[in-house]
Parts: sequence; C-alpha cells; structure tokens
Amino acid sequence: MKINLKNGIDKLLFGMKQNDVVALYGKPNRNYKDEDGNLIFAYNTLKMRLTFYQEEDLKLGYIVASSPDLELLGNTIIGKTINEVKKELVAKAITKFTQEDFDTFENFFNEENWFILQTEFDEVVKFELGAIINAKDEFDWKFGKK
Repeated sequence: MKINLKNGIDKLLFGMKQNDVVALYGKPNRNYKDEDGNLIFAYNTLKMRLTFYQEEDLKLGYIVASSPDLELLGNTIIGKTINEVKKELVAKAITKFTQEDFDTFENFFNEENWFILQTEFDEVVKFELGAIINAKDEFDWKFGKK
C-alpha cells in the first residue's frame, strides 16, 4: 500500500466521508468514538485505523497503519530499523524529525509532511499520517479536489 504524503494512503484521501471509505474497503471490523467524539474505523486485514474528525463534519483526517505492505517513497518501512528508514528518506530530502520517547516506544515526527514513524526496540512498528493544515490554518482536504 502506497503512502501518499499529504494526501492519504492507498485509495484513501483526506477529506473522505465514511460512506466513501466503506465503498472502497467495505464495512470496518470495528467502529467507535474516541474521547473527543471523533469516529474511528478499524480494518484488521489492512492494519489501519482511520479517524474522522467530529469538528470537521466527520471527514477523514488521520490514518494509523502498521501493514508490512506500506511503502513510503518506494521503500517498505514496517519492520526496518529507524536508521535504515531515515537513511532511505534522506535520499528523498526528508531529514527533519522531532523525537519523543515514552516507555519502549519512540516517535519520529516529520512536521513538513505531518507523519510519525513509531518505533519499538529500534524497529518501525507503526506509521501515522495526518491531514495537512494550510497557511490559512484550515485543513487542506484532498478528496473532491480537481
């Protein structure tokens, strides 16, 4: 599954509504609301969790994925060491990360593309991608744009 930075993953585009996602992937294995009232879809086979923002008319705004099939700029990332992934990203001009540690996990956040590489024991275990906020401080929704 191809990660499309600033846009989504695979056929998913930021700004889609639940019915758009269900039309692509079928009903989720689980759906629930988080503490902020956002709607969450979980797809087991895709190994993805999708967040539809309550304050944004329930548009898809955040994706968490852990499938070994994920590809970031032509390279798989899940299961590789963080140094290996960062080295591959340097070749694609992605070099800036803010690191946050908690317990056995570390998050490597790239603000420019609004993604997080999460590691445990130095290995990438999860990828998170959020919708971009533009210069007007609004979400830059990709779905439905020409």
